[in-house]
Amino acid sequence: MDKIAFEEFEQIMECALTGRLDPCIEICFLIDNCIEYQDSWMGKAIDKDTKKDCYWFGLAPDGSQAYEYDTFEDFVNAKVFSKSYSLKEIWTTVSLLSLGGGAVSETLSYFLDM
Repeated sequence: MDKIAFEEFEQIMECALTGRLDPCIEICFLIDNCIEYQDSWMGKAIDKDTKKDCYWFGLAPDGSQAYEYDTFEDFVNAKVFSKSYSLKEIWTTVSLLSLGGGAVSETLSYFLDM
């Protein structure tokens, strides 16, 4: 499990997706000491219809807590965690399990250097 600064997370999510082989950023994460969010996902993709960036959460394996947002600001400020907290508010308790399908320690520099 890895922790990164919120500023690094912002930089990752600012990466352009157009022209990439895999036009998606996927991050597997958990919330420290919270049973409900131990295998959750978030990311950024290109919406197939609008061709614009789409930010998303997949918080429950059954798809019952799936959310999509048009802007990064809406994404990080949405009160999706226990319907009371935003990602920005709980960031210090977020531990990343994978980034872009690989170990965070191995893929972080790739995203930060883009």
